[in-house]
Amino acid sequence: MKHLTGWIALAAFLGCGTAQAQVSDGVVKLGVLNDMSSLYADIGGKGSVLAAQMAADDVGGKVLGAPIEIISGDHQNQPDIGAGIARRWIDVDHVDAIVDVPTSSVALAVQEVTRTKKHIFLMSGPASSDLTGKACSPYGFQWTYDTYALAHGTGGAMVGKGGDSWFFVTADYAFGHALERDTGDAVKAAGGKVLGDVRVPLNTQDFSSFLLQAQGSKAKVIGLANAGGDTINSIKQAAEFGIVSGGQKLAGLLVFLTDVHALGLNTAQGLTITSAWYWDKDDASRAFAKRFMAKHGAPPTYTQAGVYSAVSHYLKAIKAAGSDDADKVSAEMRKIKINDFMTRDGWIREDGRIMRDMYLAEVKTPAESKYPYDYFKILATIPADKAFRPLQDGGCPLVKQN
Repeated sequence: MKHLTGWIALAAFLGCGTAQAQVSDGVVKLGVLNDMSSLYADIGGKGSVLAAQMAADDVGGKVLGAPIEIISGDHQNQPDIGAGIARRWIDVDHVDAIVDVPTSSVALAVQEVTRTKKHIFLMSGPASSDLTGKACSPYGFQWTYDTYALAHGTGGAMVGKGGDSWFFVTADYAFGHALERDTGDAVKAAGGKVLGDVRVPLNTQDFSSFLLQAQGSKAKVIGLANAGGDTINSIKQAAEFGIVSGGQKLAGLLVFLTDVHALGLNTAQGLTITSAWYWDKDDASRAFAKRFMAKHGAPPTYTQAGVYSAVSHYLKAIKAAGSDDADKVSAEMRKIKINDFMTRDGWIREDGRIMRDMYLAEVKTPAESKYPYDYFKILATIPADKAFRPLQDGGCPLVKQN
């Protein structure tokens, strides 16, 4: 009996070892890398870490019998810092996938690290369409939105309403440049014209000289190709200069729920925006937001929701692949349809672009808002094939040319 018991224990041990062997190092480890302390912290920050943890918890904290571990880091909006953290995570800490990474210049640097080291990169925060264009990677997935979608949603809508001359106030790094380029192209394609631009250093506090140039251009629309704290500061200071009351319109090309909350509806009302998701859109969205809010104190931004969606899909793909090998997992990610509270019948193109609907929205007036964070009204759904750049136009080397 003693020998039989020993054989049973050995068989159980070996069976456990076989299951764990499918997962490198016996743990599935994800690193959430973003801005934890500066102008983009409210957009992603600790909320993105929470979203990733919720996704792990919702599958029981394990996949293929291996525990799921979430770690986090602050890239401080510096490409060299972000790339350094990514290398250390992969080489020393055995991180399997890197998640979020707002600030497109940092994301482009991390994309190179993950491409070289053959690790999965789940991007929710960065916007540059170059991430699925010339800088695309077989391991990189741009989950939530991009500058092309923002440009063609908001830019096209504004030109359609008579805003046919534009001047850009642009964040002077990869994201701002891409957003200005893509919006300028959309404006011209719709019959408008671009009168000029001014480049603004990241995390600028005083926008006065830049806004005076925009005001002096006499453009009908001033396009704010910035995000987070820069968007908040530029809109507040534009109000102080009387730009809107003087007859020019502001186009917030990337506006988040947190930005509107910081600005207040009196200042933000009437802004036309393009959104990847809204917490109050439907019952499924509200249910997720309620769970998130109970832990975070505020509803999720769409990039935080995108982190949850991306991590959930990644974990499903590991289960389907029977392994956390990056090549096998990326193949499964492309096979499985994306269906959750945020995305319906989404799918992944060969350039890494997640194909999902986007939404044209308008910021409500104070009178229209009935409860906390009731800020947006959805004007239109933009189908995925209209929202995102045609596959052949991006210049991604992975795309087979006809």
